[in-house]
Amino acid sequence: MQLKLDGLDAHLRQAKAKGLAPLYVVHGDEHLLVLEAVDRLRAAAREAGFSEREVLVAERGFQWGRLVEAQQSMSLFGDRKIVELRIPSGKPGKDGGEALRAVAAQPSPDVVMLVTLPRLDFAASKSAWFQALEGAGVSIKVDTVDRTRLPAWVGERLALQQQRVQGGEPGRRALQFIADKVEGNLLAAHQEIQKLGLLYAPGELSFDQVHDAVLNVARYDVFKLSESMLSGDVPRLVRMLEGLRGEGEATVLVLWALTEEIRVLSKVRQGLAAGKPAGVLMRELRVWGPRERLVPQAAQRLSQPRLEAALALAARLDRQVKGLQDLPPAGAAPLPAEPWDGLQQLALMIAR
Repeated sequence: MQLKLDGLDAHLRQAKAKGLAPLYVVHGDEHLLVLEAVDRLRAAAREAGFSEREVLVAERGFQWGRLVEAQQSMSLFGDRKIVELRIPSGKPGKDGGEALRAVAAQPSPDVVMLVTLPRLDFAASKSAWFQALEGAGVSIKVDTVDRTRLPAWVGERLALQQQRVQGGEPGRRALQFIADKVEGNLLAAHQEIQKLGLLYAPGELSFDQVHDAVLNVARYDVFKLSESMLSGDVPRLVRMLEGLRGEGEATVLVLWALTEEIRVLSKVRQGLAAGKPAGVLMRELRVWGPRERLVPQAAQRLSQPRLEAALALAARLDRQVKGLQDLPPAGAAPLPAEPWDGLQQLALMIAR
């Protein structure tokens, strides 16, 4: 059974009358939301009389027989128990897959098993062991909080501690300010929101109060950089590049991410010009998620000569970041001395 995260509370309310499932799988990369989901499941299990807890971490060298023993062995005191299995890699291997299928096939009425995994790729989500876990219990996928939804998420979290921002434009600015400062780091966002609860009384928060209290704790993902470039969000694009530079990200990785996106845009632009539907092109080029909407829009906005010029600049930057001599075409301006400035120039060619 698959369950969305926002449906977990309703499921737990029903479980008070019908009983908990014998097995729950929580998977996703938003560590804060995964931890909170597991906390709620653990609290519900304790309320239902599962008073003992055993934690297993499936790291290198883990003996998978321990999992089967944990499920089948009785507590020393005869108590029902919670068995938590954490698989940090998300890849249990052959032995682990067999053990997971075994525990899924023989659930115990005296055990609630909580399995936590990182975000699963397509192959893992279709594997026999994961299908067995989903079939035996409840699977909860924890999606990342999209950047566009982050201000609303912050507002919801403030409401939980009886705080709110001002109405109208000042409030929107305050939520946007917090989102900009904590982007990509929900754990830090949670801490900053809690700090507002400690610093100020319940009620309305002004923009100045938020500004003075919230630190810049954003963590930027190089693979999210393309989304801001494709959408033409120049302020966010520049902020992310500065953040990646400050975090010491490798210039070669940033250049690779930008160049791959430009290559995709060039192929889409050519395909659209040839009369191919955008949906067909997205499937052929394996463009999924938010990019499925952003890539066609950006490709229609940009001309083929501009995309070719961007690829030419990317080739020159590639030589620069590898310490090789620049070979500019006739009449071309020299590259910026600092590679990060060149990366910004490349990204802005597409964003603008």
